[in-house]
Amino acid sequence: MTAQQQIDRLRIVEGEVNYAIDHGGLIRFHAKNSALDTFTYDPHRMSMIDARTCAEAPSLDREGFALMHMPTAIDDFRDRARVEAEHPGEIISFIRDLTKADAVVIAGPGALRFGERAARDDRAQNSRVARLVHSDTSIDGSLAFEGQYNPHPERTLRRTAHHNIWRTFSPPPQDLPLAVCDFRSVRESELIIAQAAFDNDEGEVTWAFEALLFAYSPAHRWHFFPDMSRDEVLVFKRYDSDRTQPWFVPHTAFEDPSAPADAVPRASIEMRTISYWYD
Repeated sequence: MTAQQQIDRLRIVEGEVNYAIDHGGLIRFHAKNSALDTFTYDPHRMSMIDARTCAEAPSLDREGFALMHMPTAIDDFRDRARVEAEHPGEIISFIRDLTKADAVVIAGPGALRFGERAARDDRAQNSRVARLVHSDTSIDGSLAFEGQYNPHPERTLRRTAHHNIWRTFSPPPQDLPLAVCDFRSVRESELIIAQAAFDNDEGEVTWAFEALLFAYSPAHRWHFFPDMSRDEVLVFKRYDSDRTQPWFVPHTAFEDPSAPADAVPRASIEMRTISYWYD
């Protein structure tokens, strides 16, 4: 297949995403209430490549993300007790098989997210869909988490890799898919150090850690995977101590203009892991 044929077979939609403008000072974004954010949003319409139409599927080692098959025994992700009891084991086994790491841990509880059109009960009890181009942790944030969760602090670390495992459990088509940006298209000068904040109903910050926002660049190459099934997961990098590998992936939700107006509102769960290799 020629380069032009590869371009011609790509399906591309347009979607608006929110970058950030670095004004200096404390830059903070809030998981539950974006009205409390302390920076200026910088919206841009970007081309979103349907990654299912790529001649070569994106990979963790190249773009920093990949679509993978991962069946689950969980039939209702709103059942928090069952998710907490069973899903971490599923995720750990999956990532251990994927990475061949010496140890894999779950870094924090699963994040349930629902689109703005979802039922009030869903929206009230969980974080909103992320409408901001971000990566969940910065270098310092990642190092803090890997120290906190290290199952063998007495051993010498050779490498760590942090992954996000994102699954939608609403049926296709998804109105608000997750878009991921090719790591190779982002320059380090576009990274913005920010604080990810989680607040209570009174707007008080109860937990915060260092993360990344991103400045706009027309060079960014965005991808999404439409019509995901509940046995598919989008795996992407949050950090990797091996700098020959992708070590962050900007991501954000966006409205797919090709999804019908009556599509079931997006419901998803995201798990975060840290893989450890020791000498």
